Amino acid sequence: MLKSIRVGMGQMLVEGGALEANLERAIAFIEEARERACDLLILPECLDLGWTFADSRNLAQPIPGQVSEILCEGARRSGIEVVAGVTEREGDRVYNASIWISKQGEILGRHRKINLLDIARDLYTPGSSLSVFESSIGPVGMAICADNFPESLDLARSLARMGARLIASPCAWAVDSDHDQRVDPYGDLWRGSYGALTREWEVSMIGVSNVGWISSGPWKGRKCIGCSLAMGPSGKVLTEGPYGEEAQELIVLDLELP
Repeated sequence: MLKSIRVGMGQMLVEGGALEANLERAIAFIEEARERACDLLILPECLDLGWTFADSRNLAQPIPGQVSEILCEGARRSGIEVVAGVTEREGDRVYNASIWISKQGEILGRHRKINLLDIARDLYTPGSSLSVFESSIGPVGMAICADNFPESLDLARSLARMGARLIASPCAWAVDSDHDQRVDPYGDLWRGSYGALTREWEVSMIGVSNVGWISSGPWKGRKCIGCSLAMGPSGKVLTEGPYGEEAQELIVLDLELP
């Protein structure tokens, strides 16, 4: 197993319902991650349509399907592993999902978000399972955004118990439109939650959020603000992304694995 990897944290702009533009940005991040010698790129939650986008029920694709195939081809061409949050349709159900893609462009694992906010339950069906799977990094797992709330942290603890060395978390971290970062700095909840997990289990945890305004759904008018977070074993903050609805950036981290 690898002792260290270079991780790209793709804090990308996601526009509600703008499937083609969002996928183009995701592919651009994959290509930039390759140029910067990343082994792994982690992208945000629901990067295809945006979190809780009102028309997701009609626009969501199956996995495998058009969206996942575009991302898989991007990973294959660039020769890096990719974690991507996507909106998944299965029959008449819609899931807030994530996929882990190999360097060869194959889907190694899939996770469906379990801890849904109440405002998202009319749209998404909660997932019902957890899994740890082998990648070139070794055993890894995924947990999406609110799966890592303090009250649901046993989900990630279970992944650590199952042997995951690294847990990747596509996120959509949002605040009110008038939020003032200078008065109320964002991120204490996640630093506390990630810190508890990594101290207990000597695992690495990386959460990557999108940026941009939420244009549809119950949180319309709020803004996603990045602040992506990587934490290593023993609760050490390794890096944090910039704050702001326009703070699109590829953050690159050289990560020593436990």
